[in-house]
Amino acid sequence: MSMANTGSARSIATKAPAPWGLAALLLAASMAAPPAASAAPPAPVPNADPAFPFSREIEAFAKANSAGPPVRDATLFLGSSSIRLWDIAGSFRDIRTVNRGFGGATTPHVLHYYKRLLPPVAPRAIVVYVGENDLAAGAAPETVANDIMALLRRLRRDYPRAAISWLSLKPSPIRWTLRPKMAQVNAMVAARAQRVQVEYLDVGTVLLARDGLPDASLFTRDGLHMNARGYQRWSRLVHAWLDQATPAASSPGAS
Repeated sequence: MSMANTGSARSIATKAPAPWGLAALLLAASMAAPPAASAAPPAPVPNADPAFPFSREIEAFAKANSAGPPVRDATLFLGSSSIRLWDIAGSFRDIRTVNRGFGGATTPHVLHYYKRLLPPVAPRAIVVYVGENDLAAGAAPETVANDIMALLRRLRRDYPRAAISWLSLKPSPIRWTLRPKMAQVNAMVAARAQRVQVEYLDVGTVLLARDGLPDASLFTRDGLHMNARGYQRWSRLVHAWLDQATPAASSPGAS
């Protein structure tokens, strides 16, 4: 019996190492394991204005301003991608033009970059299209209308002699669900624009088909931006307004 007890005790001692032996094993394992790779910090992204994503486009406008002599007696087209994608120079060959549209811009974006969007010489006329992206981003119609009016008042204050027009928010196939909110913004701006001597131009009706829905043949495949046929209709409306609001420029040109 005593021998059996002794053998059992030896067996148990072999399976359970002493406390100091366990600590030594853990220390050796930790020393043998490769160190965990530390996450590399993200590379800095160069951006002159990290609060807004349009720095390169704004820099391009500055370069255009300094590339040659200033464009005098020009019509300034200002706003979002509906302005940027418009072939302004080709559509208005009889006048001088400056295009200051940048894609995805909301009215707060235009206000933020305001001074850097302006040409070096006061324009003869200004055509503005902003507000559509504001609604698409979730802004309330009243907020959008207030922001638009803030921009129009600022333009009127800085250019008291210029003819200024704001183009109504356009219907499009992909944003047709926003049409009621667009109508609210259009109505509010139309009622207030006259107070600051800004012309309201309805450029949405000409984009509708006979059934009252957006005419898909006037838009590109994205269902948002107009194609050349759609822009032709806008150009006719703006031409008519310019003929009535401003005398003809002495000679054509573009920037």
